[in-house]
Amino acid sequence: MSIALDRGLSVLEHLVRHPQGLPLTLLASELDIPHSACHRLLGELQRRGYVRQARKQGDYVLTTKMVSLGLGFLSSAGIVDIAEPLLERLAQSSGELVRLSIVDEDRLTWVAKSQGMRQTGLRYDPDMGMDARLSCTASGHAWLMTLTDERALELVSRQGFGTPAEYGPKAPTTIKALLGFLHAARVRGYAMIDEVFAPGMAAMAAPVFRRKEAIGVISIAGPRARLGNARMHEIAPSLLAAAAELGPVSNASSLFGRPPLGKG
Repeated sequence: MSIALDRGLSVLEHLVRHPQGLPLTLLASELDIPHSACHRLLGELQRRGYVRQARKQGDYVLTTKMVSLGLGFLSSAGIVDIAEPLLERLAQSSGELVRLSIVDEDRLTWVAKSQGMRQTGLRYDPDMGMDARLSCTASGHAWLMTLTDERALELVSRQGFGTPAEYGPKAPTTIKALLGFLHAARVRGYAMIDEVFAPGMAAMAAPVFRRKEAIGVISIAGPRARLGNARMHEIAPSLLAAAAELGPVSNASSLFGRPPLGKG
């Protein structure tokens, strides 16, 4: 990869994590890019419509162009049309937030969601388009449970463990703790977490299979006051049924990719 392209992508990825924007000097410092080179990159990204300055000589922020590209891609790939009815049905029956994430090589990315129609109480609604933290999300555990322990630990080590300070007070921070979650999920057939990803929140997730390979994950998340262990066990059959229904029709979307040669 060329230096300019690598730096440009680094700038975009860094600004994603700072929606309020960052000044040129801080961007250059945090990314270890020479000030003049960073200024040229931002000028080009601004010319192409990917970034803007909040005010003259002000912080640089992302525009909605990347969002537009992402949504256009999802629409063209057909995933919304395929998954939307399943997600909406599960959201209505559970009353909680239902999300779909897809496996993209070594990443698991949330791409679609449906919120249960609760009129009162807490609502849990994180942003789409983010990669799931594999060590401390129900979605991450649901994917990792389909892999060998060695492969699961390789992926988590590459991404890094979540810590209780960053996520929930019960987030696993050791290999032994993580494997405990994964082994329990394999026995149940789906993942369950309670105050692991965020304080006061619970979630469950099941993998979507195509020809015995996990290609995505469907999850349900909400406040633990509503989504306790008993409630999660109660709605587990509906979650598993939705995942089983999505697998066979996933071929209609290019977003799920094609099965490897030799797997049909």
